[in-house]
Amino acid sequence: MSSGLFKKRLTKELRDLSANSPEGVSIEEANDFKRWQLRIKGAPNTLYEASNICITKFRFSPSYPLESPEVMFIQPSIPIHPHVYSNGHICLNILYKDWSPVQTVAQVCLSIQSMLSSCVKKELPPDNDLYVKSARASPKKTTWAFQVNIFHLN
Repeated sequence: MSSGLFKKRLTKELRDLSANSPEGVSIEEANDFKRWQLRIKGAPNTLYEASNICITKFRFSPSYPLESPEVMFIQPSIPIHPHVYSNGHICLNILYKDWSPVQTVAQVCLSIQSMLSSCVKKELPPDNDLYVKSARASPKKTTWAFQVNIFHLN
């Protein structure tokens, strides 16, 4: 994707987020086309309700939106969650194998809110210590294994 289209897409997304962001999502910093910081509040009546605010860092390559942004939580607001490692890396399929160029930053934020909302117990992933010791700085350099639920009809 050319640099002009990349900038045009991010300009539109930033304008849309500024004018009509999803409930609980706000812009902390978005001064360029490389890195944004967004504040995501947990949904009401969940373990991460509004008082627990998480800051996410979005890093965009010139290939965005054909390539997903790098998305991480940053200190000191990394939530304790079974799909969030203590280094801020998020194990969420739409950020990797299920990315689609039609998705937007706002939709990613809503997916993160939904992931947080569905949590029933605040705990780190079982392999947190091992992962954090061996992980690269970017979660996009990780080969993620996503669990598939299989339902059988009787």
